[in-house]
Amino acid sequence: MSQIHHARCIMVQGTMSGAGKSLLCTALCRIFAQDGLRVAPFKSQNMALNSYVTREGLEMGRAQVVQAQAAGVEPDVRMNPVLLKPCSDTGSQVIVRGEVRGQMPAAEYFRYKKQLIPEILEAYESLAQTCDVVVVEGAGSPAEINLKQDDIVNMGLARMINAPVLLTGDIDRGGVFAQLYGTVALLEPEERARIGGLVINKFRGDPAILAPGLAMLEEKTRLPVLGVVPFMDLDIDEEDSLAPCLEERSVHKPVDVAVIRLLRLSNFTDFTPLEAHPVLGIRYVQDVSSLGHPDFIILPGTKNTMEDLLWLRQNGLEAAIRKLAAAGTPILGVCGGYQMLGRTLQDPWGVEGGEAGRTLRGLGLLPMDTVFTRQKTRTRVQATVLQQPFAGAQLDGYEIHMGNTRGAGTPFCRLQDGTPEGCCQGQVFGTYLHGLFDTGELTVRLADWLCRRKGLTVQQAAPIDHEAYQQQQFDALAKGVREALDIQAIYRLMEEYR
Repeated sequence: MSQIHHARCIMVQGTMSGAGKSLLCTALCRIFAQDGLRVAPFKSQNMALNSYVTREGLEMGRAQVVQAQAAGVEPDVRMNPVLLKPCSDTGSQVIVRGEVRGQMPAAEYFRYKKQLIPEILEAYESLAQTCDVVVVEGAGSPAEINLKQDDIVNMGLARMINAPVLLTGDIDRGGVFAQLYGTVALLEPEERARIGGLVINKFRGDPAILAPGLAMLEEKTRLPVLGVVPFMDLDIDEEDSLAPCLEERSVHKPVDVAVIRLLRLSNFTDFTPLEAHPVLGIRYVQDVSSLGHPDFIILPGTKNTMEDLLWLRQNGLEAAIRKLAAAGTPILGVCGGYQMLGRTLQDPWGVEGGEAGRTLRGLGLLPMDTVFTRQKTRTRVQATVLQQPFAGAQLDGYEIHMGNTRGAGTPFCRLQDGTPEGCCQGQVFGTYLHGLFDTGELTVRLADWLCRRKGLTVQQAAPIDHEAYQQQQFDALAKGVREALDIQAIYRLMEEYR
């Protein structure tokens, strides 16, 4: 297979999932952009339930969206040509170049994935022609020896695009020297030769203490350690289910907001702006005992609405939520959570993974019904909230869902083209819009309303500009990583492989 020579590139691989690859790639995107280069992120195959709709109406993983935003460029589906959205323990929805290709069990996809190589390389080559540097992210670990055959995301991809590699390990969870040494030892000689340097990530403390270990690591691997990146307390969207925010069980802020942590939770980044608000304590709940009596409940999106609805029913959360709603606790459902709040959910085609024709009753808190369809809705929208106490809030979001919802309730908002969207009844609100808190206007109205309900006096705050706040976080990340890594060595490494 011919090698591709356009933009320079650097690939970040990790010793395991959660080693910090995504954040390190985000930092490099920002650093190269600060240095005046045109930068694009790339990840050939992403497995995540946090996805995004581009302006062209195509779906991609949010990790590369965040990296594109750090690079100062528009998210492009070529940056993530293959997205796997798990819909069960053994199967995923396969999305290629932003379009649904189908549902596949893991074994079937493992056999099928090599057929995607031409499309992956076409996406990469097309992207590489538009920029100076491509920052490539691997997935999991390159040393998963049972998965190395027909690899399209780690060393297999590095070979196809002739990319040098940085290998990063997470010291925060312990065993980083064994992680790095063991990973290098399990690679083939030609794969080891691609590694230009090692990076130790998420370090707390004085790096001088690591010096003897770093010297021994360099001696045993015969690879340079290019830096020790400190643990940084920054607010940048996390990629997937390993996100620390999902482990929050109690937050000491005046207003208690409980987000139901569904088994197939998707797009939890919708609530990142809420977490930044000084009075809103966002915590994630998986059982009745930890639900308690929150001031506000959010039912978020899910990759499998019907199965997660059954999970709610079986573990008692459905009954607890209905009881709280009857007592006046306000509830918001987003996307799949919105569908659950209705009267019925019908799946005539079996798109939710169960038997065709299955019907479930919903929570019955909104007067509407959902019918799942084979076609996925993917669109970016702007809207104005109609419902008090949030009326007038301007939203800029997107829809990603299977199914149509119809009902008799009051609409939640009106889309830019005049179409009513969502449903409200009393203090229960539902909408398909992801990113509904990003403009900050709905966040401010929600916080003020919840404070008034509790009798709290809250100083009227201006909406937080989520984009400006995000840019500040990117700059802080880039500063920390630039100070910790030998960036000039990375530039030299990219030149060697040009």
